[in-house]
Amino acid sequence: MFNDIERVLVSEEELSAIVKRLGAQITEDYRDKNLVLVSVLKGSVLFMADLMREIKIPCTIDFMSVSSYGSGTKTSGVVKIIKDLDTDVVEGADLLIVEDILDSGVTLEYLMKVLSARNPKSIKICTLLDKPERRKANVKADYAGTQIPDAFVVGYGLDYDEKYRNLPYIGALKPEVYE
Repeated sequence: MFNDIERVLVSEEELSAIVKRLGAQITEDYRDKNLVLVSVLKGSVLFMADLMREIKIPCTIDFMSVSSYGSGTKTSGVVKIIKDLDTDVVEGADLLIVEDILDSGVTLEYLMKVLSARNPKSIKICTLLDKPERRKANVKADYAGTQIPDAFVVGYGLDYDEKYRNLPYIGALKPEVYE
């Protein structure tokens, strides 16, 4: 598994610092608000778990699973909700969508439309990784951990064909693994 990584892009230490910074900023910005963190599964689960521990105000959490990739490396452009929210806490809430990577933006653009129709007070995006050069949709993160180059990345929840999620860092996968 480790031999499939071309290079480490974001180390464990860098991930920890990013999460602490974002948690502090979210804590400040959402003080006295009705914060609901919405994790986009499966990729954001590790980021969400670490981030919520760094948020020092009351909040609730829920999970959605959406896909536009299948087992490939490029978005299909068709977004499918696989698992919707379990709770009905959206109306009047301050939603913060927690995502692992903002790449093409197709999935998040769709998710924003779906959740906006449920009448939240506000809706914003927090992403660990931002890859702006691949953007196809008009979506911007309100909270972004770090920008990364146009490489296929895995680790810290991100996968290729459901593998590599358990790497403790973000690494660029060797092209021969997925081509």
